[in-house]
Amino acid sequence: MTDETTRGNENSQNSVDNPVQVPLEPPSTLVKRAIATLDPGYFAMVMGSGIVSVAASLVGLTFISTIVLMVTIVAFVILLLAYISRIIWFRQYFIQSLREPNIAMGYFTLVAGSNVLGVRMLMAGQRLITLILAIFAGIIWLILTYGLPSFIVSGARRPIFREINGTWLIWVVATQSVAISASGLALAEKNEILAKVLPIIAVFCWGVGVMLYLILIVMIFFRLLLVEVTPKEMGPAYWIAMGATAISARAAAGILVLKGAFATVIVSDLRPFLIGLSVVLWAFGTWWIPLLILFGIWRYIVKRYSSSYEPRLWSVVFPLGMYAVASFTLGKATKLDFMVSISRVWFWVGATAWLLVLILMGYAAWKLFTKERRKAPSFRAGMDRR
Repeated sequence: MTDETTRGNENSQNSVDNPVQVPLEPPSTLVKRAIATLDPGYFAMVMGSGIVSVAASLVGLTFISTIVLMVTIVAFVILLLAYISRIIWFRQYFIQSLREPNIAMGYFTLVAGSNVLGVRMLMAGQRLITLILAIFAGIIWLILTYGLPSFIVSGARRPIFREINGTWLIWVVATQSVAISASGLALAEKNEILAKVLPIIAVFCWGVGVMLYLILIVMIFFRLLLVEVTPKEMGPAYWIAMGATAISARAAAGILVLKGAFATVIVSDLRPFLIGLSVVLWAFGTWWIPLLILFGIWRYIVKRYSSSYEPRLWSVVFPLGMYAVASFTLGKATKLDFMVSISRVWFWVGATAWLLVLILMGYAAWKLFTKERRKAPSFRAGMDRR
């Protein structure tokens, strides 16, 4: 067999493993186009808003927490309806997004967003709503956590090394959010069976989430150090590297405060390990913050990348808010008061980021709407032509 034939076979195999995606023609109207091209990771808005509401409640700012909770609920309802509409009326766009691993990973925000809202509703005493959201999120997590790797391994679309970025860590965040919901529900559970099952789910998901983080963060570090990164690629998604450590620490804190005869056995056996590893994760997340700020300076100031609104900016808000929540809950669970003090200050960082991104989103939506109105012929103009 000649070299040319061998190369031809290799190219043919690559085209099979990585099929070319044919661009779809976007719908003409603004609403339909927005739904059809909706970023799968847009539920990060629910994650970011929900966690800021949780943080505000923990530090005693009830009014702010309530206002942000209202925004979270509205965002949840609108985005959920948009996701469902996309599956029903724009199925080709939905299927195409599943074929791209980097894009498909964004659907894990649906899991994390539902659980974050559920935890906030549990703090408000709405246990039934939390249970419904946790079951919904758990089903989506099972589908994605086994479906996406199977889809990738089967060769429908295998990512190359340079495509792996911080978006993949949403998988970790979603997994730990399931652990947090399970531990939160277990605290007030009176049913004997659920009182035994929920702590197991919490510990299981926490362990899986930690292992996923260790695997993925090594891949991402190698990618950053060995492959040239462009300003476009160095996006907000890398903040999830810090957010994943924070939510892992928060999940451990939830397990540490579990009560009940069965839960006490689990916690007492795992307590030294849980405390040690969660503090390490919290410290590593803290280490990430200055580095991520430097990445941002390089992207926006040195390389002068556009600072306009993009949906992935919500991937910055969530880690900032989660760091405050993790510091508060872990500090309380381990009696490390300095963490609680940090959380009270850091909350304002997360809240400020939330407000800025919300303003940017509103401004971008207004500009888009204004542009669309200018493009569309007015009714009066139509009458004049007659």
